[in-house]
Amino acid sequence: MTAHRPYSDPDAAAKRLLEIAKEVSPVHDGRIYIELINGPFLFRDRGSAAEYGSGLRLLIERKQLEMHESGTYVRIRDEWPLLEVQDAPPT
Repeated sequence: MTAHRPYSDPDAAAKRLLEIAKEVSPVHDGRIYIELINGPFLFRDRGSAAEYGSGLRLLIERKQLEMHESGTYVRIRDEWPLLEVQDAPPT
């Protein structure tokens, strides 16, 4: 009999990774060091590396996280302020 893996579904893994990311206090410019996300997911929550990878890829594909090209940090995108388009003043 196999044990139930709560993060085997990429959506569940992505949701948990985003929850962890939101618990972390970002450093300069909204950066969240990747080890502050993967450590809790892998060791505290007992997710596997494959589950972590599929959840992280899903968040990046959905543009909820932005990963720096170095892979050392991410930024949460769904909390970035949206730019408002202002109407041009009448002439």
